Amino acid sequence: MSTATTPHVLDAEFLESKHHAGLSFDAYVATAKPEKQQAWRAVYDKITLTEPQKSLIGSFTRPMRVLVTSGVWCGDCVQQCPLLERIAEASDLIDLKFVDRDEHADLSQRIQICQGLRVPTVVFMAEDYEFIGLMGDRSLTRYRAMAAQQLGAHCPLPGAPIPTDELRATMQDWLNEFERLQLLLRLSPRLRQKHGD
Repeated sequence: MSTATTPHVLDAEFLESKHHAGLSFDAYVATAKPEKQQAWRAVYDKITLTEPQKSLIGSFTRPMRVLVTSGVWCGDCVQQCPLLERIAEASDLIDLKFVDRDEHADLSQRIQICQGLRVPTVVFMAEDYEFIGLMGDRSLTRYRAMAAQQLGAHCPLPGAPIPTDELRATMQDWLNEFERLQLLLRLSPRLRQKHGD
């Protein structure tokens, strides 16, 4: 799920411009049709962070810039982007923005996964917009659930509710990636020298 890229493809100047063009979660969701907005809000309202998860995020010490390429029409985005918002809300150090995949094709082309314009795809950056990681388009839990449904004997009905335990496990998948990259930032020799810690 995580991939590496060459520095010139996702340089800090390019990523900074894209992050500045991004929208907050609420502003992004507001670009959708009312019925889609309701779907996004329903997932957001269904899931919250546990106290240990809030405590973990509260322990972060390095600022993180996070940029999500998404589509308000995308079912996987509806199921995962509200979780990213819940994580970002728990720390002033997480600066989360959303951009439409098609409106920002120059970014989408650079972060293809398996030669596809998949969404959501999340670009993680240091405080100075240096690239540190990429994750998408689904967490391990989402892929396991899809495999069980699509590779098994049954297929879910379109629009079927998302089981709460799957949402919780998907939240943990994303939180694990945030923690991993926070530790990368915390242990970075470049940033430790900058911050004197």
